[in-house]
Amino acid sequence: MSLSQGYRASWWTYLLHQVPHTNFQLELVDSTFAPQDWEYQQALFFLAAFAGLCLAISLVLICVYLIRLFCCGLKEEEEDAKGRRVCCVTWSCVVAVIVCCAAIGVGFYGNSETNDGTYQVASSLINANHTLTAIDLLVSDTVELLGTVARRDLTQLEDAFSRRTEFLVTVRNARRQMEAVAHHLSHIPFWRSTSPSPAELAEQIILLEDYRWLAYVLLLLLDLIITLFTLLGLAKQIKWLLIVMTVMSFFVLILSWGSMGLETAAAVGLSDFCSSPDTYVLNTTHLMTGVRPEVLQYYLACNHDVANPFQQRLTMSQRALSNIHSQLQGLEQEAVPQFPAAEKDLLVVQGVLNTTEGSFHHIVALLNCRGLHKDYMDALKGLCYDGMEGILFLLLFSFLSALAFTTSVCSLPRACKRFQNRDLDYDDMDEDDPFNPQESKRFVQWQSSI
Repeated sequence: MSLSQGYRASWWTYLLHQVPHTNFQLELVDSTFAPQDWEYQQALFFLAAFAGLCLAISLVLICVYLIRLFCCGLKEEEEDAKGRRVCCVTWSCVVAVIVCCAAIGVGFYGNSETNDGTYQVASSLINANHTLTAIDLLVSDTVELLGTVARRDLTQLEDAFSRRTEFLVTVRNARRQMEAVAHHLSHIPFWRSTSPSPAELAEQIILLEDYRWLAYVLLLLLDLIITLFTLLGLAKQIKWLLIVMTVMSFFVLILSWGSMGLETAAAVGLSDFCSSPDTYVLNTTHLMTGVRPEVLQYYLACNHDVANPFQQRLTMSQRALSNIHSQLQGLEQEAVPQFPAAEKDLLVVQGVLNTTEGSFHHIVALLNCRGLHKDYMDALKGLCYDGMEGILFLLLFSFLSALAFTTSVCSLPRACKRFQNRDLDYDDMDEDDPFNPQESKRFVQWQSSI
């Protein structure tokens, strides 16, 4: 269960997480999200294979139906009422077209939702990368500035106050405390240079998502084109067009069952992650970056039960800066009247101290868990709410389109056969029969030529 505040797994995530996970030996596998584990991968492959089983059943039913139609259909056509046959074929095609149109609408919505959720994850990673980069830059600049002042300006003050022991001791104490502040700050950055960085990971996610989105758009457009040309072929009774659409429907039928298998595995795997995301994120990030678990838990949970791992160093740095400020004020009041030449160096040190205090407060604000925790929550909601909903709608699209194209592959050959039988009936009519459509057409052409 997630410890993050503001996130709760949805009910469909809970239901999918309860789906039995079985490996190739038909043994139950732990449903904890572990994509690197071979047993867990087998469980997802096994779930994806269910769509392959549905494809095999569809192909068997189509073969049986077509064999029965072309081998035994002539006798049945003579025995049964032709009007009822025509009505059955027509309504089968109409229902298939309606279901396919509904599936296309569902698919476009699901593709858009999945795209929105994925881009929200990428955006959160980019924002987190900006925060981590800002912390590193502020700390490195502050430490470098303090080191420069300690080596140059404080050394000059020591030389200026070399004849006054009390002033020299004060300057040396300020130097030690300034070096202590630099030491504490240098150990604060917790996200070292790792590959891939959050920004690089976001770029990879965006690239893969663009290809996924484009692939589904092409599949949806292909379904739409097949549906429109099927309607055109039925309306105009174009036999060759229906034959081509039958072949294309068979091809898209295979694609639909295949995409359904991928979406089933993705939905179940994503539900396993979303049911307990903190555990996986904490362990994986620790292994990849070496960040201490207490630091990761502080940002993932962001509540009063988890202490700030930087609080001690920040408190000590704040006290040291306050002491340095007090010591410099004392030198300004007591030493500058006696050593006017030291005023310039003392003002430089005070200016650097003021800049350091401003940077320090900025670092404290960036280290607060609220910023990075909000990015983490946005990524979780985009992936586990929008992303999961989009995948489920894509799963429904694949299932409905597979059913629709299965019906089309069975119905369109029967429609072509009906068109052929109608043409044969016209050919059997007497050429001199005025009610023969072909004779009527020739009569109209003869009249127009007079």
